[in-house]
Amino acid sequence: MRHLLLLASLAALAASTLPAHAQHAHGEGKLDVVIDKDGIAINLELPLDAAVGFERAPKNEREKAALAAAENALGDAALFVPTPAANCKAQAPKIVMPAFGAKAGTDDHGDIDASYVYRCANPTALKSIKTGIFKSFKRLYRLEARRAGPAGQGAARLTPKNPVLAW
Repeated sequence: MRHLLLLASLAALAASTLPAHAQHAHGEGKLDVVIDKDGIAINLELPLDAAVGFERAPKNEREKAALAAAENALGDAALFVPTPAANCKAQAPKIVMPAFGAKAGTDDHGDIDASYVYRCANPTALKSIKTGIFKSFKRLYRLEARRAGPAGQGAARLTPKNPVLAW
């Protein structure tokens, strides 16, 4: 569970370095990666608009189906592929979709939050994580990625042409 503490620390660092008015941008997600011993914890924040094209309660069956398809796509831990030589196995992802309705509040910028955890048999071989998320979500054009682990900290901008976070 130490990796969860590192992930919380990374999130706190990010919150303290961002301007108070910083919000999500359409088409741009955030990715936090924490590597600790034999584990990888990945936290993804994705604007709902980048996933389904709207940020409100679905108005029809087509939009409901789009939400379900996005949740299903994010539920596939194969969206992130650690260095194969590290022999990492995914645990069940946790996906949190925006809540709609009277209790959901008035924020019109919904985000999807997803968490992924991997256990690696050969963690010293871990040198990168590749994502296939851009193939699943065509409206997503970049991920601002931050990484913390034994090799230090780093940041990178992932795009459809550069989908690999390497260190």
